[in-house]
Formats: sequence, C-alpha cells, structure tokens
Amino acid sequence: MDMPVNRFKQRLLNGEVQIGLWLGLAHAYCAELAANAGFDWLLIDGEHAPNQLQGLLGQLQAVAPYPSQALIRPVIGDSALIKQLLDIGAQTLLVPMVESAAQAHDLVRAMRYPPAGIRGVGSALARASRWNSISGYLDQADEQMCLLVQIENREGLANLEAITAVDGVDGVFIGPADLSASMGHRGNPGHPDVQAAIETAIRRIVQSGKAAGILSADETLARRYIELGATFVAVGVDTTVLMRGLQALAGKFKGIPEPATTGGVY
Repeated sequence: MDMPVNRFKQRLLNGEVQIGLWLGLAHAYCAELAANAGFDWLLIDGEHAPNQLQGLLGQLQAVAPYPSQALIRPVIGDSALIKQLLDIGAQTLLVPMVESAAQAHDLVRAMRYPPAGIRGVGSALARASRWNSISGYLDQADEQMCLLVQIENREGLANLEAITAVDGVDGVFIGPADLSASMGHRGNPGHPDVQAAIETAIRRIVQSGKAAGILSADETLARRYIELGATFVAVGVDTTVLMRGLQALAGKFKGIPEPATTGGVY
C-alpha cells in the first residue's frame, strides 16, 4: 500500500489558491455533505466546536473518499494531542494561538518522528499507517505532514517574521476574530485598523515565502485577500450557512424578517 499524498500541502507549495469551508457541526454525515459540495479543503474544528477524538476520526473517514482535503484544528498545540491526531490520519493541522518562533518550533517537532522530532512511534495502532500496511511509513510520514500556525493577537503579529522563518511551518493563518479583540475592536473584524493589520500580515507572510490563509464569509474581503496573495481561504462556516438558510426559509412562511447578523462567521 502506498503512502497517502497530502495534496493540500502539494498545492500550497505550488502556490495554488484553495477554497475551504469551516466545519463546526461535529458530525461525520455533515462533513461528508460538505465534502460532496466540492470545496478544496475542509477544516474540522476541535477548538470551538464540540469535537472529541472519536468524532474527529469519523469525520476524517467520511471526507476521505472525496477530493476535498481534511484539516484539523486542535483545541491547543499539545504534543500528546497532536500525536493522537496524526495517528488517526490527519496530515494537516491548523494550530491556534501561536505567538512565537519557539512555540512554532515545538509544534514542528511534535509533528515529526525522531530524530527530527518527538512524535511517538506507535504505527501498528495507527490508521495513518493503515496499521503498518504502508511500507516504509515511518520514513515517509514527515514529508506529508503540513503545519499551519494561527496568528491571533498583537504578539503573534510582532513575531511574524520569526515564526515564518521556522523550518517546518508550511503556512500562517490569520484569525480575524481574536485579532480584532486583541486590537481593542472585539466583535468588529471589519474595523479599518484590523483590516489594515490583516492586509499587512498577508503581505509579510507572502514575502517570507510561506502560504497565507484566512477565513471570511464576506465575498469581497475573501477575494481581496486572494488578490493580496492568500492561497488557502475559507469562505464560510457550516453552522452559519445552515442557520441562515433555516432562518430564511422559516421567515418566508411565517413573515419573520431576516435577522440582522451578529458577529458573522466569527
């Protein structure tokens, strides 16, 4: 059996724009529904959605037969948790709240086997190796791992060049919600100061040679970020898409005005 190739990482390296969707419904059936829609990548959220390890596994399995590539955001960049996520088959992680080069370096090591890293060796128990059915898995795995770090506050922005310089960081994702709060504009990621910081950050990431990413359900903003060089851009969240669709449908028949948005997708 051949080693599964991380097509998401390949496309990042080629500079291809990939359009994604955030998954927060925490169910394999919903993940498969999103995979069928044709997005390039799907982010399974373990930070703010009610996802446990077993549920994350089910969603990875549901997405696997489709061209969409599954990413996971863990609740925290803990090496033991990262080990479990890689063993169940995740190849790309988006780690939240990264603020320093030292933190980024530790995350790189957590995603690699010794001697380059500290990932625990237990491939006979791992879906990732197809339970040791992939010949040479231990020698090939590191190359297919993709680490995306999430910058969400002023400290992360201040250390951006040092973070992007860490070998093994494949991309940097800007988190508008927490960044706006850090900048004193909580709940208002569209504030001109926040948008200026985001645009500058994307330019800095692109200049470093690393991939830049972001989430925005505002089509105009999403296209603007792509113009600036962002290459992995999520354009919606499944919970928001469902909620707004349900509210609109109910409103048509019950005469209820469409509710004003409160916080968008963040």
